[in-house]
Amino acid sequence: MSDDIRTPIRAFISAKFPQITLADDEDIFALGFVNSLFAMELVMFVEKTFGVRVPNEQLRLDNFRTLDAMAGLVRGMTDSVRLSAG
Repeated sequence: MSDDIRTPIRAFISAKFPQITLADDEDIFALGFVNSLFAMELVMFVEKTFGVRVPNEQLRLDNFRTLDAMAGLVRGMTDSVRLSAG
């Protein structure tokens, strides 16, 4: 499922920054093209695309630095939703 999570996130970032090729573990903030506005767009995209609500305590840069980190965040939130619903 992680690849399924990374694919739309990668597509979203690539649509905004077509000049880059992003590895799963590459820090998008260290690359220097992400600003605070794009970071908020990214949070909203993740919430809308995966049907989750990122809690305030999870709104940390470390959760959004890499495709791997974002996939882990989404996976953790969707797993906890499934557990609480079951």
